[in-house]
Amino acid sequence: MSRLLIEGGRILSFDPAVGDLERGTVLVEDGRIAEVGPAVEAADAERIDATGCVVMPGFVDTHRHTWQTALRALCADWTLTDYFRGVRLTFSPRYSAADVHAGNLAGALEALDAGVTTILDFSHCMNTPEHADAAVEGLLDAGGRAVFAYGYFPTAGPEPAFETPEDRIRDAHRIRERHFSSPDALLTMGVALTETGLLPFAATRAEIESARELDALLTAHTGCVWGSQLCMGVREMESHGLLGPGQVHVHCNALSDEELGMLARAGAAVSSTPETEMQMGMGRPVIRRWLDLGGRPSLGCDVISCCSGDMFAQMRLGLQFQRCMDNDAFNARGENPETMELKTRDALEWATMGGAEALGLADRIGSLSPGKQADVIVVGGERPTMTALADPVGAMVLQAGAADVRDVLVAGRIVKRHGVLTGDAARGRRLVEESRERLFESVLADGPVLAESPPGFLDALSAAAEQNLAGAHA
Repeated sequence: MSRLLIEGGRILSFDPAVGDLERGTVLVEDGRIAEVGPAVEAADAERIDATGCVVMPGFVDTHRHTWQTALRALCADWTLTDYFRGVRLTFSPRYSAADVHAGNLAGALEALDAGVTTILDFSHCMNTPEHADAAVEGLLDAGGRAVFAYGYFPTAGPEPAFETPEDRIRDAHRIRERHFSSPDALLTMGVALTETGLLPFAATRAEIESARELDALLTAHTGCVWGSQLCMGVREMESHGLLGPGQVHVHCNALSDEELGMLARAGAAVSSTPETEMQMGMGRPVIRRWLDLGGRPSLGCDVISCCSGDMFAQMRLGLQFQRCMDNDAFNARGENPETMELKTRDALEWATMGGAEALGLADRIGSLSPGKQADVIVVGGERPTMTALADPVGAMVLQAGAADVRDVLVAGRIVKRHGVLTGDAARGRRLVEESRERLFESVLADGPVLAESPPGFLDALSAAAEQNLAGAHA
């Protein structure tokens, strides 16, 4: 139906003009939010009874490698070096286009099931042009909103389909023309840089400039490898005028305050993925440092091959980690904090409006504002964890989970109702299970997943990165 009424819930709008409502109604017309208020009349509308639930904007995930869904929890005890060797250099070259499609379909459905209505899909398993098409088609089949970031990373293989970085950029142009003709579609175009330092700086510059040619969002792993120039390059980008709005820099833990300030002054955005960053040795999430520079953080789930695919976990970990660090300053003086500066509402904003702003979509999504597209989630109901809500905001961050997401709308279309996805979730599960079996059979036929690391593996990458970035100053 063209009209839908979500009524009786506790409204968290994240729009100052609308505010929060103890009991309110959201009217959706033709995919957009038409009205939000205590009582809205629409006699001919389909109705969703949200009594006892929280109604809020869908979550926006600004960093997810969706293609890795078939490797769920593979990296649960891995370091960043293990991940790079095991996933990026061992599994990724074995992926077929069908595997990428299965991962993106199942992974995007998983996101919707958890109330994540928008993802930035950092898709760096583009082994062939067919892989790129399959990745886009997987997202389309799932029915969510996404920025598809074409990954330029040169995947290893005996017969590479792309011989040069320029070949990949040309294929990104093909993808743009084939799949992204409308700027108002649920899927929009992005590009994901090869890790800075792995290529000569001239190639990195060409990748960055391609984003502008494609009118695409740019995203990059930035400042996440300690004691190395790998994934650095912020100073070089700044000196060449390559930083700016329309960029999402992910992690940033190893950046100096000066380098982080360069991103802030350029108008770039930052995505923090607390769960992987704390496990894999990337360092402390930069939430406080980014706030102090006047930025609003955004959050990402990163790799399902390691951790959870829901924003509840990222909000909880990110907020409580930063609270711990803030409190530690008092403890070091033998004091207890008397106030809690960071609130649970802050974390909810990082996961909604923070993400929408980072992706350049704040005019469409991120709040329950009349005129915006109706990306809406209904959380709670009869779930034990969501009863007797003394503080609905606090409950969303510190107590809710993916299983508590009851209803999900994307652009006004119901994609989850009464706790069940309306799309073909069974097909997604079947395809990704078949993909997992194929991939592990292929890899294990040659030995352990994590074979003995070559001596000086990370040192060799770091040395190459230092040499390549030095070329930026030549």
